[in-house]
Amino acid sequence: MWHTCPHSHAQRLTALVAALFGLATIVAGGRILLGLGEAGYEVVRPVLLFNTGMGVLYMAAAVLILRDIGRGRLLAGGIAALNAVVLLAVVVRRATGGLVADETLAAMTLRTGVWLAITAVLTIALRRDDMQLNGG
Repeated sequence: MWHTCPHSHAQRLTALVAALFGLATIVAGGRILLGLGEAGYEVVRPVLLFNTGMGVLYMAAAVLILRDIGRGRLLAGGIAALNAVVLLAVVVRRATGGLVADETLAAMTLRTGVWLAITAVLTIALRRDDMQLNGG
């Protein structure tokens, strides 16, 4: 059975991934913003600010995923889209000669991929739930 408790395995797993990813993002970005450490590469400050702020949204998404998987999936998709837009901006900046560290490009690619995967897992979980409810 997919549901043996109020939350499916997929729902709990994606909420956990979102929360841990959010916490790691806040800690990493906050450390640099507060001057408690160095990145070790040239930081694109607007990207750093975006990512740190998004860490808070990742934590909110974790809570929403547990409370309402449908709305959580919508927020996860929105987060994936926002990350994809910033990834595209980073790629364009680099392609036009702007300074962008390999680490920044890799981090934005990872963030986009993680949130696409979270959205996909939640979409599959919702479809399974619908099939079970409709006798399919």
